[in-house]
Amino acid sequence: MSATTIISVRNLRKTYDTGESKVTPLDGVNLDIAEGEFVSLMGPSGSGKTTLMNIIAGVDKPTAGLVHVGGVNLAELSDAKLARWRNRNIGYVFQQFNLMPVLTAQENVELPLMLLPLSSRQRKHQAKMALTAVGLDDRLRHYPRQLSGGQQQRVAIARAIVTDPKIIAADEPTGNLDRNSEEEVLGILRILNSRFGKTILLVTHDPHAASFAGRRIHLDKGVLSETAPTVLKEPVEEAA
Repeated sequence: MSATTIISVRNLRKTYDTGESKVTPLDGVNLDIAEGEFVSLMGPSGSGKTTLMNIIAGVDKPTAGLVHVGGVNLAELSDAKLARWRNRNIGYVFQQFNLMPVLTAQENVELPLMLLPLSSRQRKHQAKMALTAVGLDDRLRHYPRQLSGGQQQRVAIARAIVTDPKIIAADEPTGNLDRNSEEEVLGILRILNSRFGKTILLVTHDPHAASFAGRRIHLDKGVLSETAPTVLKEPVEEAA
């Protein structure tokens, strides 16, 4: 594993004004993640773990503090530059899949490539390669309704990796899956980390999912703490 720090968070504070009161889920958070790490972030509901991930991924902005990702100070980017940076550097996987029901698996995976200067042929090729990487090369023309929950999440992972991002941010990616599908999805994330060197930040409430990470962090009341390192399981060879 490289010792290079790819994510650096310093004195991060996030406050929401609800109208009647102010809520501060993140208050003085400091965090370093090395390039190539697989880190799980756990915590009770409302602890701010998704907020922290969104700020690191450039989806949300902090109230105060510094966030450097891949050597870039996110606060210095305009909204347009931040969107372009996020498309190239962050692969986001959601709990709800967020697939377009009227598009095929391949067309869903192509969506992030629409912002890049690629031909239609290049987009189709990259989408096919990403779907092959998650074991769905035989489902290119299937619509989401024709896929199981686990298969839909694998399409979502393919969409997240199609631009070859440095970081994969996964927010409760197994929350809607049965145990077999959960194992498949977590196995894919493990392979993306161990074989392809992707830095992965996994938000989860599930200790079993968190055990797939090499490092586990707990967030509660704005305070981060770490648990003992995990003994990694051997990566699975196939996603299917």
